[in-house]
Amino acid sequence: MLRTLLLSTLLLGASLLAQAAPQQPAIATAHPAATAAAQQMLDAGGNAFDAAVAASAALAVVEPYGSGIGGGGFFLLRSGGETPTYDFLDARERAPLEAKADLYVRDGKVQRELSLNGALAAAIPGLPAALVELAEKHGRLPLKTSLEPAIRLANEGFAVDRIYRERATWRLAALRDDPESARLFLDQGEVPAEGFLLRQPELATTLQALAEHGRAGFYGGELGKRLIAGVRKAGGIWNNDDLAEYRVQQRTPLRFPLEDGRELISAPPPSAGGIALAQSLAILGQLPWREADPVQRVHYVVEALRRAYRDRGLLGDPDFVKNPVEQLLSPGHLAVLAGSIDPERATPSASLPPAGAWHEGDHTTHFAVLDAEGNAVAATLSINLPFGAAFTVPGTGVLLNDEMDDFAADVQGANAYGLTGSQANSIAGGKRPLSSMSPSFIESNDEFAAFGTPGGSRIPSMVLLSMLEYLDDQPIARWPAVARYHHQFLPDVIEHEPDTFSAEQVAALQKRGHALKPLERQYGNQQVLFWNKASGEVQAASDPRGIGTATP
Repeated sequence: MLRTLLLSTLLLGASLLAQAAPQQPAIATAHPAATAAAQQMLDAGGNAFDAAVAASAALAVVEPYGSGIGGGGFFLLRSGGETPTYDFLDARERAPLEAKADLYVRDGKVQRELSLNGALAAAIPGLPAALVELAEKHGRLPLKTSLEPAIRLANEGFAVDRIYRERATWRLAALRDDPESARLFLDQGEVPAEGFLLRQPELATTLQALAEHGRAGFYGGELGKRLIAGVRKAGGIWNNDDLAEYRVQQRTPLRFPLEDGRELISAPPPSAGGIALAQSLAILGQLPWREADPVQRVHYVVEALRRAYRDRGLLGDPDFVKNPVEQLLSPGHLAVLAGSIDPERATPSASLPPAGAWHEGDHTTHFAVLDAEGNAVAATLSINLPFGAAFTVPGTGVLLNDEMDDFAADVQGANAYGLTGSQANSIAGGKRPLSSMSPSFIESNDEFAAFGTPGGSRIPSMVLLSMLEYLDDQPIARWPAVARYHHQFLPDVIEHEPDTFSAEQVAALQKRGHALKPLERQYGNQQVLFWNKASGEVQAASDPRGIGTATP
């Protein structure tokens, strides 16, 4: 009898475990070549972490406007099993050790151009170290195997597409100003035609060095010397210690309980995005947003975002400043925020206590991978503005980021507005700038979903709108496709994509006291996954605004 009961229990456990396993892997990336690279690793016996290395490196080749080996990013990891565990790899770029708070001040005024273009705008890249970390500590395949698709893409080239042409057009003048960038990313000084085969043999060599020698292949040796010499010759301030001391930081993911037994797992500081998402979802959880008509729902969402973004100015690099995360997510604080919302009228941002101001590059990239064992990665990568600093270190193929522009370069100016929170994000040597990148999971006993997008300061609002579609039981194709609107406390205006609102809805929102600003084009490029644990069914969706692909 005992033996029969034990056998039945084991069979039931095996059955439940089988039900919980995904039926097949799922991948969603911003470019078909990256999706194919990730799938190649899974087909070769790798896991989601190997696929993430391959996708990241492939995107570094085919999306130089969104990410790259000269940039960084955040990786949210889920290790599968009956009781999953989560990790967060902070591969955000670091300020050079010689950087000071007044780095971009000339004659008493901040010269923002210096933090946008050229070698002085570049922070120390984190993506190469992250790829090594993922492969060595989480993956199954050698780094050399995972980087092979990207090396092949760099050597053989890829066809320029409409997104590449659009982003290159935006940064054409800056790309022309740097001879190496112009040689690599333009065609005789002009934006390449669609279908133009763009090869990057120097980048292939750099990726090969990383594949063969690990972190020493990028942060040391001949390549490290060449990077430092090239940056300093062009007016930058990198030194040997900058590369030698760079490390990926393993941080504890932000975890926040939601309704119906769900949990938000998201990015902690130096991302402000995870906290903004947790606050927004918690505030909305105290409001009847599901039952509201479309205008009322927009009002609730905007008022939640207004309050969540207001708190952003208190945050910074946790290695340098103490972040008041517990206070910002405390039930009392969230209840006060929700209670301060007038269901009929917009709350003027000027009537709320001020917080720090910021600006942030809009054009990053995001992907998500889930393997058949329940391992998952949601990663948001960036070089800040399209094509970063538009400066490529000669002979390396490494296009550098301009993430230094994400720091609060003008602390005095911020203080003139009472924005003392910006001190937390001031420039300091070795510091990581605050970011909105928000790779996120929502998980319960029954379901798992992954979210993320590029988009600078608009990232949390985009991810929130996608999450609300999920929580409202909408089909996965709607999550990344939903029409977008955004409010970030200051400026006190609802930015929105063209045709998001009807004329009647605009009038109704204005009557409530909202100011609206239609944008000229759509924005963001979200990639999402869903896993129904009861059936094992998995789904993925790629933003219809981009050229990405999703499988299955």
